[in-house]
Amino acid sequence: MHCVVVGGGLAGLASAVWLAEAGHQVTILERRGSLGGRTIAMPVAAVDDVPDNGQHVFASGYQHLMRYLESVGTREQVCFPGHMTVRMPGGATRRSAFGGLTGVRAALGDLPGVHGLDRFRTARAQATLIRQALRQPAWLDDITADEWFRRIGMPQSARDALWDGIVIGLTGDKPEISSAKVPADLLVTGVRRARETRTPISIGYPTVDLDTLFIEGAEKMFADNGVQVRHRAVVSSVDVTEGRVVGVTLADGERVAADAVVCAVPVWSVQGLLDQVPGHEQIYAAVEALTPVPIVSVNLYLDRDIGMADWGEILYGGEGVLEQVWDRQRMHGRDASRHHLYSTTVSAAYELTHKSNVEITDIQMAMLGKYFPAARDAEVIHSHVVRMPKSTFAQRPGTAGIRPDQRTAVRGLALAGDWTRTDWTTTMEGACQSAARAVEVVLEHARAGAPD
Repeated sequence: MHCVVVGGGLAGLASAVWLAEAGHQVTILERRGSLGGRTIAMPVAAVDDVPDNGQHVFASGYQHLMRYLESVGTREQVCFPGHMTVRMPGGATRRSAFGGLTGVRAALGDLPGVHGLDRFRTARAQATLIRQALRQPAWLDDITADEWFRRIGMPQSARDALWDGIVIGLTGDKPEISSAKVPADLLVTGVRRARETRTPISIGYPTVDLDTLFIEGAEKMFADNGVQVRHRAVVSSVDVTEGRVVGVTLADGERVAADAVVCAVPVWSVQGLLDQVPGHEQIYAAVEALTPVPIVSVNLYLDRDIGMADWGEILYGGEGVLEQVWDRQRMHGRDASRHHLYSTTVSAAYELTHKSNVEITDIQMAMLGKYFPAARDAEVIHSHVVRMPKSTFAQRPGTAGIRPDQRTAVRGLALAGDWTRTDWTTTMEGACQSAARAVEVVLEHARAGAPD
């Protein structure tokens, strides 16, 4: 078949790779001048470097993402050290992990900054939380994660040390905004994957830039398999005739015929594309409900080592202006003769995103000084601020089940993207899992004798 993939982000790339592996002719239509979507490197001429558009991390249960990396030949460029570090104001540190003795201590309420009776209250609340995540009460999607924590008596010290950060890390949004069902579902998914793989849950990172990890291998695979990539190709509609997809129409009026189409555009680009698809009203309703969440990342080129104890550190009580710091020198084995590169991340950066680059840099450096004594006298050689106003989507209470399935009412048409229904929220794994499901819909269409 001739398969058209609309969108060259991670979901579109995975769809195209796996369709080409299955032996089909594939054309990718990407509206921008490059592939990668929200997983890209960004050249910075001032320091002759190519940092990422924000630090992307991996969970050990990312099955479909790892399958994609295997397909494009870059699986070995992901590292899972099995630990991170929590850093307190003033510089004290505590290693964090989900397995081993550290994981047992955390389960018993022994968390950074949690003392006295709060340890007992934390252990009791965590037991209740896990129980309710596994056997979810009907009201879980009616309340926010913040309300859930308060209902089960989770101490604020435990929330500061771990649980608020887990919600932000899993959902990309604040506990007072995200539905309690979202982190509950993700915790269950993580536990299930850990059991299936018989490996403890851990967090990993790429040892190369995102272009090398996700895009360059895919482009080589496309060249070897005759996949056509068209940049600056803006699709205005998916075309349907008698219940079967027949291709797409571009904004300039050109029509591209296809036996199958995977629509893998971001959630905010779907509106109007599917007007010919029966039931598109429900899909558009999901688009309206999944409101955008901003993330701000900063690549800081400093004149010195600030003394990080680990590859990634979570700042205890980061006050919503700096939550995580990543040692890119250590992660990428970079040469430190010219500068030291650190990447910072602020999720749900509703207030920060409106500030100037200078203000954001000053705020971040002031916060680094509170946690890393060596950072107080550090000189900023260059600061690269990355604003992503639509980095993720919010799943507010009442939105459970609203994300559409990859299968549509049209023969040969599938949806893909982290916003469609998956076992994960807005993650790279969610994007790749959606692609795997969309490709299966297309392959079923092929087995049924697609072209009439």
